[in-house]
Amino acid sequence: MKKIIVAAIAALTALSADALQSAVQADTISVEPAPSSYEKPTFRLPEWFPAVNGTIRANYELDTENGASRFRVRNARVALAGTVVPEFEYKAEIDLCDEGKIKMLDAYVRYAPVSLPITTTVGQMRVPFTIDAHRGPHQQYFANRSFLAKYGGNVRDVGLAAQYTVKGNVPLTLQAGVFNGSGLTNQKDYWTRTFNFSLKATARIAKVLTLEASCQKSRPEDISIMMWDAGVAYDDGFWHVEAEYLRKNYVRGAFDGVNLFNSFISRKFHLNHKLTSIAALGRYDFMDEHSDGIKNADGALTATQPQRHRVTVGSTLTFGAARRVELRLNYEKYFYHKDAVIPVSDHDKLVMEVMCRF
Repeated sequence: MKKIIVAAIAALTALSADALQSAVQADTISVEPAPSSYEKPTFRLPEWFPAVNGTIRANYELDTENGASRFRVRNARVALAGTVVPEFEYKAEIDLCDEGKIKMLDAYVRYAPVSLPITTTVGQMRVPFTIDAHRGPHQQYFANRSFLAKYGGNVRDVGLAAQYTVKGNVPLTLQAGVFNGSGLTNQKDYWTRTFNFSLKATARIAKVLTLEASCQKSRPEDISIMMWDAGVAYDDGFWHVEAEYLRKNYVRGAFDGVNLFNSFISRKFHLNHKLTSIAALGRYDFMDEHSDGIKNADGALTATQPQRHRVTVGSTLTFGAARRVELRLNYEKYFYHKDAVIPVSDHDKLVMEVMCRF
């Protein structure tokens, strides 16, 4: 028995050595030669190995009108991104808790040639449209998104998109894309004769001022919706001031046009501690009576959200930089018409949120 055990150990040792030598020769593992005084060998990951990042958001909300409250996990996102071969990039992102559901968000391949100021992306992605709706959960300034971002431009779809950057004193980024209109989950048997599309232009002036204009055609069911957006943002690292307007038109007057507006201001105070910054924020946003574009049993569009105004004030404490934790405290005050039917989650509320970006 001892001879058998010794022979097995010797065989495993030989196989491991052969496997390591093959990996080194194939350039999948790099082992630096040991200096005269022995140190542990350094291993270098292959170029195709993905970078991993993610976002976790958890919060507590108190409805200040009726005293009810709840805990929620808003997001649990994990993304893999990298380069398989030079100039070809990939990204796959999934949210394990998007409003309580598992959703595939991004799944695309991007061609980004070094010698040209253009990129081409194919797969599932966020449709290029607006300023605020294009922010991920870790880039948001407030715990809850603006009405414009939530009901206007928050669209992911499958398609083909291109981006062209004009360099100069005023850098200009032009984006365009065509998309199925099938959304995130309805792809298996989806065919169409009318693709959705989006166009977006973004200019950056003196590195602090951003101007944006975009349009998007969507088709939630069989009624097309055309949206137009314009926005301006100023950011000098301390102050961030932003205003954005979106107009939503339903074809053939299927529903009254919707106006959405978002504006906010943030003042950040930088600190040289584990607590890296404190920000004070204020926001005003507005939305007309709105339809999600899905017809009722009678074949007509009806209002799915009432007209509303909202004022939000809050503060954000940030720990860390690229990898960071943010503690967000917001109070939201809503204003409705006296006859409005108010959704259960859209009353005045206090929100305390923890956002972790890794």
